[in-house]
Order: sequence, then C-alpha cells, then structure tokens
Amino acid sequence: MMIEVDPDRCAGSGMCALTDPAVFDQDEVDGTVVLLDPTAVGHEKEAREAAHLCPAGAIRVIE
Repeated sequence: MMIEVDPDRCAGSGMCALTDPAVFDQDEVDGTVVLLDPTAVGHEKEAREAAHLCPAGAIRVIE
C-alpha cells in the first residue's frame, strides 16, 4: 500500500493528523497535509480512514 497526498487540494481540516499522527501531520505555516510515512506500514486501517474522512479528497490510498 502507498499513500499520496495533494497539499494544493488540502483544506487544512486536520482530520488526517487526528486520525493517524504517525502517518500524517499539518504544515505549521498553512495547515496543509504533510505525509510522514508514504507506506503506512502497520497503520493501513488508519490511513484508509484518514482518506475517507478527508473533506477535500486530498489523500489517496493505492493498494
């Protein structure tokens, strides 16, 4: 599994960072998504949940 994020599409809601802070963070300047671990090993369920919860659709999980 791989994760891709699109900071340009991100609305900065922070749902991803709240759902899995080991995989996602927010940029300190504008609050957009920062991907910490593109493989999310051991966090697959949480990564899928973060993608589902993202209101802007800025997270993509590739199986």
